[in-house]
This record gives sequence, C-alpha cells and structure tokens, in this order.
Amino acid sequence: MIRSALMNVMTAAALKAGRGLKRDLGEIENLQVSIKGPGDFVSAADVRAEKVLFEELSRSRPGYGFLMEEGGEIEGADKSHRWLVDPLDGTTNFLHGLPIFAVSIALEREGQLIAAVVYNPATDEMFVAEKGQGAWLNNRRLRVAARRDFADALVGCGIPHLGRASQHPRFKVELSSVMARAGNVRRMGAASIDLAMVAAGRLDCFWERGLAPWDMAAGIVLVREAGGYVTNADGGDSVLETGSICVGNEQMHRSLLSALRAA
Repeated sequence: MIRSALMNVMTAAALKAGRGLKRDLGEIENLQVSIKGPGDFVSAADVRAEKVLFEELSRSRPGYGFLMEEGGEIEGADKSHRWLVDPLDGTTNFLHGLPIFAVSIALEREGQLIAAVVYNPATDEMFVAEKGQGAWLNNRRLRVAARRDFADALVGCGIPHLGRASQHPRFKVELSSVMARAGNVRRMGAASIDLAMVAAGRLDCFWERGLAPWDMAAGIVLVREAGGYVTNADGGDSVLETGSICVGNEQMHRSLLSALRAA
C-alpha cells in the first residue's frame, strides 16, 4: 500500500464518506419501492457523502479546487491542484441494494492526473494509485491481466440507460462487434469499479461512452499505474474531454479498439 501523506489524506476521506454510504445501503431495503422514496434517499446519500469528502479534503489541502458530481466546479486559491470527486458512483446499483458502487477521488496537478482512490464500502476494497508508485488493492500490488487472445477476453462495458436512448443504436452495433470477437462481456454499473477491475486483472479490457470526468479520473490513474493503456473509445488521447474511454493491456486495448472501429 502507498503510505504517502497525500494517500493518507485521500483514503481517510474515502473511508469516512464510505461509512455513511454503507449505513445508508442498509436503509435502502426498508424504503418503499417507488421513484419518490428511494430516489430521494439516494440523492440525500450522495449529497451527504460529497459534503464529507469536500470538508475532509478541504481541511487537509486548503486552497485546492474541486470538480464534483453534485456540487460542480469550485475554483480554489491554488490553481495548480484540483480534486475530481464522485461521492457515489453506481447510484442505480446502490438504489437496488446491489453492492457494486464506489467513492471515487482523483487529484489533478497542473492538468495531469497524479493520484486516485476508488473505495467500495460494501466490500471494503480500497483501490489506490499514485503516479510512479503503482496501483494497489488494500496491500496487494496490481497489474493488468496478461492475456493476449481477444477470444479469451472478459470485456467490461457501460450500457447507456433509458435517459440516453439516443446512444442505444451506436452501443448495440459496438456490442455486436465486440461479442463476435471476445470471450464474454460484463456490465458492472459503475465506471470507477470497471476501471479498477481492469487494473486488478479481473477484467481484460473496458470501454464506455457518455461519461463525466469524475466517473473516469481515478480509474485512469489506477489502470495506468497497473501497466495498462488508456485512450478514448476512438483511440485518441483526450479522454476526460470526450467522455469516452477504452482501456486494457497493450494487446487487449488494441483488439478492443479494432472491434469498436469495425462497428
């Protein structure tokens, strides 16, 4: 595990926000299954977790800016540093009591992503990475999977939900192309978890479109520090700007991009 002062700050904030989310997860099953009940509850859980993260990170690193899912962008006095924060990635999973969600925190310095934490409170898995220090899961060093044959690959993806129906045709064509070439496909429901799974070698590669910077930022650092390749879903370098991502080891990344282009 990385023991730097920065990582101590980030993991402590994630743990504190995660304790509240784990408690809230236990309350989900007691709510009536209606749009108003659980939806409002999850929104409240989101806001509470983000408040904890903002307060903890601001206290430890005063002046740093923020880009947050709920609170938007907050400029800090220190223009060279910015936190990218998703307090509850995998809201729909959380809403249904599915224990695949995460607190996601990344730090950007001079426009470069340098540190990351992805914490799943339900499983107590803490994925961390810092530039030049590798990627870790709790106390275990992570490396992307070594598989090279795309026919053996387990590929992660993101499926656009009903509110993004305009993206369905493109996704279906891309999925069909990947399914014709890869061993199998999985959908986790939280991009930060998907990217952490690639860093840990549990998934061979992953792609998704229509993401926000806070969905991807921490996972990008994890994959890179685990030896993986990261581009947008069209093979370009601008990932956060385009909102799409494609990751994997060198061969899997190339094969997945080839399947997407063939679509």
